[in-house]
Amino acid sequence: MTMRTANRLVPFLLVIGALMFIRAPFMIDAAPYESTMGLVQKIFYYHVPSAVFALLSAFVCGAASGVFLWRRTPTADRIALAAAELVVVFGAVTLITGPLWARKAWGIWWDWEPRLTLTFVLWMSFAGLLMLRRFGGPGSEVMAAAVGLFGAVLAPFVYWSVNLWRTLHPTTNVVMTLQGDMRTVFFWCLVAFLFLYVALLLTRVRVEAEAAALEEAYAALED
Repeated sequence: MTMRTANRLVPFLLVIGALMFIRAPFMIDAAPYESTMGLVQKIFYYHVPSAVFALLSAFVCGAASGVFLWRRTPTADRIALAAAELVVVFGAVTLITGPLWARKAWGIWWDWEPRLTLTFVLWMSFAGLLMLRRFGGPGSEVMAAAVGLFGAVLAPFVYWSVNLWRTLHPTTNVVMTLQGDMRTVFFWCLVAFLFLYVALLLTRVRVEAEAAALEEAYAALED
């Protein structure tokens, strides 16, 4: 798939995603309450998809960073930068909705248990990557790519930490235990986040490509 073809998909993805997000609150409201947590459990339908795509974006950034370090292709660098930005965005949603849920479910806003701590470290790593790209000067893209690889390696530990250490956070099999309407609503929200994620990623890559073309045009005029 060429970038031109991919960019043509963006309006379609945004429209479908928007329609799904408009429908999602009504589905979440109609979904049954979880027996122990009640109403607050409904944060789950946005909290978990945002976490899923934060981790997925870390992998995308790591893969693109590896390609960039190997072949120095501008497209790989742009994908890595765009994916890093989305780790920060979706990670922020995760880190905001999580404590809102935890306050009611656990009685505390935050606990430095492995899953939460590793998620925060992952988010800070990619926030640092963006600062490095913004203020690091010439050659910062290489150092940022190394940080992207680190984030991609860290992401599986974030996911599996709740299985390795018994903590307050539920294990990874929670989704598989969902029944009936709860499962339907979750996957509806997950697909809505997927459309949004892909649209944002393609848009950011396109913006970076056009910015690079503009810089080349300015450089040609100066010559």
